[in-house]
Amino acid sequence: MTTERITFTGSGGTPLAARLDLPEGPHLGTALFAHCFTCSKDIPAARRIAARLAGIGIAVLRFDFTGLGHSEGEFENTTFTSNVDDLVAAAAYLTGRGMEPGLLIGHSLGGAAVLRAAGQIDSVRAVATLGAPFDPGHVTHNFAEALEVIEAEGAGDVTLGGRPFRIGKDFVDDVRTENLRPAIAGLKRALLVMHAPGDTTVGIENAAEIFGAAKHPKSFVTLDKADHLITRAEDAEYAAEVIAAWAARYLDLRPPAPPIGTPEGVVRVSEADANGFLQDISAGQKHHIVADEPLAYGGTNQGMSPYGLLSSGLGACTSMTIRMYARRKGWPLDHVSVDITHDKVHAQDAEGHSPRIDTFKRVIHLTGDLDETQRARLLEIADKCPVHKTLEAGAEVVTELA
Repeated sequence: MTTERITFTGSGGTPLAARLDLPEGPHLGTALFAHCFTCSKDIPAARRIAARLAGIGIAVLRFDFTGLGHSEGEFENTTFTSNVDDLVAAAAYLTGRGMEPGLLIGHSLGGAAVLRAAGQIDSVRAVATLGAPFDPGHVTHNFAEALEVIEAEGAGDVTLGGRPFRIGKDFVDDVRTENLRPAIAGLKRALLVMHAPGDTTVGIENAAEIFGAAKHPKSFVTLDKADHLITRAEDAEYAAEVIAAWAARYLDLRPPAPPIGTPEGVVRVSEADANGFLQDISAGQKHHIVADEPLAYGGTNQGMSPYGLLSSGLGACTSMTIRMYARRKGWPLDHVSVDITHDKVHAQDAEGHSPRIDTFKRVIHLTGDLDETQRARLLEIADKCPVHKTLEAGAEVVTELA
């Protein structure tokens, strides 16, 4: 993805800092991301989710709420309501650019904010929350003894995540009186609730209350052993993949026609994580998968390895070739599956030394009322698979800089 650093005017008239993550290919939709309480737009979970959505054509705007990160304004003077208004202002900015948001994503208190804001943004079709509280007032348990100071003096200092913040009484009063149940019940958008059972900051019971208050269509997905901030890369990638797959069902992600002159049959592979080996793979305008390496090789095991993909190509072509022949002959083949293993073995006929060559072992499973002659013929037909022939004949790879 490519990222634009932008500034737009927040609800209070102050400039808010944002990043607009754009797909490298066609722009099919837009999402708006709301970060957790006192966090910023640049937390790892936000970056990873934005990258994955950009990989399927969804642009993502993530911004710092008033007084946080690189945004201007005084955090002390903000409230839950002002955060919601900032989200509405962000949506208006996107709409002004012809990129009205169809998806809202909120993390922690940002999740509560998107539940409240969704009804004020007509273009939104789907809402996803991660570790969100059902009661925004839940956040005040982090203030401990500072609550008395805030009540008495109108503001007080609170240490959160090792950093000092000044919290105003208006914020405390606002979250205490906020009731999300009517907003959730009247959402009229698809809802995805994601939460970790072991979340010690916002308990899993919050997810149950949000889910119970919502009407269908609604979905719940557990984040298993993730922590509240979703700091582990594998947890953030999992959340991103689920959101991407789920959102595609509710957003109108029709890819535009390819521009004149675009070559057919191009497969584009682009890094999804420069710190690891995760790759986005797009074939034309429609198909998308990911590739990776196992954990033991420094990857995150989010997709098949390159050799796994090569093996899958051989297996798929083999299965298709067998099915095509059996269909043409009218033979009773009910099902075909192909197991592929890959290894590098020593060539037996090498002279003087024994170089290692690639060996793909294919085990073909055929079910159906086939006689032995038919089964033997289908085994022969497997060798007619075009990918098989390419591997046996060898290929030339021509490489050039773009």
